[in-house]
Amino acid sequence: MAERKAIYFLSDMHLGASYFADPIAKERHVVAFLESIRHDAAAIYLVGDVLDYWYEYRQVVPRGFVRFFGKLAELADQGVKITWMIGNHDIWIFDYLPRELGIEVADGVLVREMEGKKFLITHGDGVGKMSRTFRLLRGLFRNKLCQKMYASVHPRWTIPFAKGWSSQNRGTHPVASPYQGPEAETLMLFAREYALEHPDIDYFIFGHRHILVDEEIAAGKHAVILGEWIDLCSYARFADGRLTLHKYITT
Repeated sequence: MAERKAIYFLSDMHLGASYFADPIAKERHVVAFLESIRHDAAAIYLVGDVLDYWYEYRQVVPRGFVRFFGKLAELADQGVKITWMIGNHDIWIFDYLPRELGIEVADGVLVREMEGKKFLITHGDGVGKMSRTFRLLRGLFRNKLCQKMYASVHPRWTIPFAKGWSSQNRGTHPVASPYQGPEAETLMLFAREYALEHPDIDYFIFGHRHILVDEEIAAGKHAVILGEWIDLCSYARFADGRLTLHKYITT
C-alpha cells in the first residue's frame, strides 16, 4: 500500500439539501471522491457545512447520509485522521458522530502544524466582519438554552422547517457573490490582519463563501477559500510542503 502522506481539505458539500435534483447522487459523488483518496490520505479536514442540516436529539438522529457516514467510518478505521469543522449549517453536532464514526469534531478556529507548516482552519462564518442579523442568528443557534428549547419540539416539525429555510435561502441567493478581491473580501482581510499578529501561520483555510480562491496575503503565506460541492466539487491537497487546489471531475 502507498504511503499515506497527503492532507485534504474540502467544505460546503451541503449534503441532503432539498435544492439538489438528486441528493443521493450528490452523496455518492462525495463518497466516490473519498474512495479515490483513501490510499494516500493521511488526514481529511471537512471544513464546515458538510451537511445542509443536522440536529442530534438525545435518542434520535436524522435519517439519511448512510453512504457518507459509512465511508467516513471506514476511512477512520483504516487510520485516516478525519476532522469535521462545525459550519453554520451543521452546528448541532454533539457526541453521536464523533463517537460512532471515530472522527474529531471541532468548532471555531483550529491551528495545526503539518509538515513544518502552520495552518489556521475555520469554516469562516465566525471570523471577520458579519452583518448584525447574521451575528444575532449565529449566537441564537449556539445558545444552549435555545438548543434545549429547539430539541423539545418534535422532529416532524423542526426538520421540515430547517430544510425549508435552507432551500428558500438558496433560492434567494442561488450563486455565491463574486470574489471581492484581497482588499475587500472579508475572509482575506481577516487573514491579513491575523497574520500581522501571528506571523507563524503559513496557510489560512476557509470554507463558507462558496468560491475557490488561493491568495498570497504576504510572502509565502496563503489564504485559501475551498469553494463548494454544489457545482464546483473543489478541494485542496497538501503534500510535500505544497498546497494545490483541484476539482473532482468524473466522466
